[in-house]
Amino acid sequence: MDLVIREEAIARLAEHASISIAFTVDRVLHVAHRAADGGFDLSEQQLAAPYVKDYDAIAGNHPSHWARTFDMSNWGLLAAHVGSRRAGGALVALRTAGLDMLEGRDDLAVLWDLRVAPDLRGQGIGAALFAAVEEWARARGSRTLKVETQNVNVPACRFYERRGCALRAAHRFAYPELPHEIQLLWYKDLSRPGPGAPE
Repeated sequence: MDLVIREEAIARLAEHASISIAFTVDRVLHVAHRAADGGFDLSEQQLAAPYVKDYDAIAGNHPSHWARTFDMSNWGLLAAHVGSRRAGGALVALRTAGLDMLEGRDDLAVLWDLRVAPDLRGQGIGAALFAAVEEWARARGSRTLKVETQNVNVPACRFYERRGCALRAAHRFAYPELPHEIQLLWYKDLSRPGPGAPE
């Protein structure tokens, strides 16, 4: 595959948003906290009635809204191209006042958004984008990468596990409008390379 990843101007966010982030939810993760060590056990539960989840369709969550809410001058947009086709992309947030996900830290980067064209998923593009995000954040002084997912996005959770991310927080009531979803916060130490098996 002729895959090239390069940084682009935030002004090209609309092109990034043209790639669908929707996926089918056919299983969810049951999250159990381990009191002994503070970790979590994750087990999969199949759904009797699968449905399609599209983050872009949630009110206020479309990429076109982000620049109205946040100062994105320190953010990075990485685009993946296969030949002449835009195949995916990743958006990284860094040093942004008012962005709670950054925890007030200058050495923390947040992988805000990662998407791959539906027909190209499972071919290593996501893994290559994640590696590029790590390199981008590390080059700008970040010591930790943070990622938010939900228990309904099992493929993403397993993907971040394979990339060496550790689940450090689970919030059952983070989304009042979606009470059945659990917010999962993953962290990766950028001071040393971690697992990165091809997707």
